Amino acid sequence: MPIPAETDYLIVGAGIAGLRAAIELAASGRVLVITKEQLGESNTNYAQGGIAVAMSGQEDVSLHLEDTVAAGDGLVDREAARVLVEEGPLRVEELLAWGTGFDRMDGKLMLTREGAHSRNRILHANGDATGAEIGRSLLRHARALANLTLLEWTMCVDLLVEDGSVVGLTLLDREGVFHSVRARAVLLASGGAGQVYSDTTNPAVATGDGIAMAARAGAEISDMEFYQFHPTALSLSGVPRFLLSEALRGEGAWLRNAAGERFMVRYHPLLELAPRDVVARAITREGFHGKVYLDMRHVQGIDLAQRFPGISRFLAQHGLSLATDLIPVRPAAHYLMGGVRTDLDGRASLPRLYAAGEAACTGVHGANRLASNSLLEGLVFGARAARAMREAPALPGDAVQPTPAIMPESTATNDAARTRLRNTMWQNAGLLRDAGQLHRAQSDLGEIAAALPLHPATREALELRNLHVIGDLIVRSALAREESRGAHFRSDFPVRDDVHFQRHSVVHDGHVSFPARHAAELAAVSPSGADQDQAV
Repeated sequence: MPIPAETDYLIVGAGIAGLRAAIELAASGRVLVITKEQLGESNTNYAQGGIAVAMSGQEDVSLHLEDTVAAGDGLVDREAARVLVEEGPLRVEELLAWGTGFDRMDGKLMLTREGAHSRNRILHANGDATGAEIGRSLLRHARALANLTLLEWTMCVDLLVEDGSVVGLTLLDREGVFHSVRARAVLLASGGAGQVYSDTTNPAVATGDGIAMAARAGAEISDMEFYQFHPTALSLSGVPRFLLSEALRGEGAWLRNAAGERFMVRYHPLLELAPRDVVARAITREGFHGKVYLDMRHVQGIDLAQRFPGISRFLAQHGLSLATDLIPVRPAAHYLMGGVRTDLDGRASLPRLYAAGEAACTGVHGANRLASNSLLEGLVFGARAARAMREAPALPGDAVQPTPAIMPESTATNDAARTRLRNTMWQNAGLLRDAGQLHRAQSDLGEIAAALPLHPATREALELRNLHVIGDLIVRSALAREESRGAHFRSDFPVRDDVHFQRHSVVHDGHVSFPARHAAELAAVSPSGADQDQAV
């Protein structure tokens, strides 16, 4: 299909945040949604466990707020979390009205529990295919709307910035042709960046493109040191790190070490349902002495193959069964708490630029995301960003389509550089870190940068450039935060330091700072927070 020279609203990404925003904007002008693969291929599609939402009244809403704050290890922006849990029920009611098929029993929505939740509030669909079902219903609804164009197999290259404002972006289509598209507002809903690590539950598309583009354009990026490692990814030689949903532990799964012990009793009173960062580090430590296993052999009264059909089918391909086998597991990179720094309406630090979902950082997750809050975040903040985008004024002047040029493709595949980058990030900037490891990662990234093409003209080269930006942001932020908090664990600074670091990190033009938090926010979290800016 022809790519327009200009539109009203540009949305990068067709996952839950991007589609929800597009639906909100369709009545207000022309909307162009861009995705670099086929529609439906996003982190949303791979979300298994469910969507956390307080559907049982105000008490449940209040408890959901406290659970979210507690999981974030002292760094959750309470107002962002309040918005999430209070607006979440309405957003889920919309999904139901649009035909989303959440699982039911006797006509009532089924609610399950996951780690660090104080009650059952997780909705799921088709057992363990919640994200795919939500994505299906949003996409069907979006396709029926006028003014909304969905553009597949198109790579976003860079933001267009004029006089300090974002006015569009450049694209690379599937034929290798570059285009420029202008718009009154641009939303980055491009998802996460799990491919920066060698071990990840994320699909191949998760290369941090939106965050990297925003950083190159000069936007503020926040909390990049906080990468959540899911505790239980399948650990079989030669097999991708397939996600084994937290819902398995919600249904009673135990974790056992090589000696057969249930070891979580040594780490947290909530045992297997402790916050993800606690469970992931416990598995890593126990794994030093042999494999760690997920055990559901004792679970009674539930048909595991029916409750978890997708997981069961995948395990069966490798000769394993939830009902009869110990399933080998290990942590893998799963979710980025950081991203483009925004306010509660998705506004980034650059005018006309917005972000929502995993590409954004409102502070709603703090240092460690509460299980199944990610899909809800995409819904709530995707809709809020769209409403704010409607306020953006039209661009001045007439947009002119630059003559597209077919750029020569590089013959180098950059496979070796990408592998090196992912390996050094896993080994030196992963679940357990110290200054020496982080400096080694920084050195490796410097050497990799020297080999990057100056003018990348293929999707592979563009993705490698973006992964390098993401890796650099993570390492800089992790070096600057000289404490351990949530998903960020420094073995050389193993204690949480609320005096100096109960703040969000902000990277701008390569400089990391820790701006002071508002007094009201500090009081809501802890009375011990610092009141002066820290910079590194």
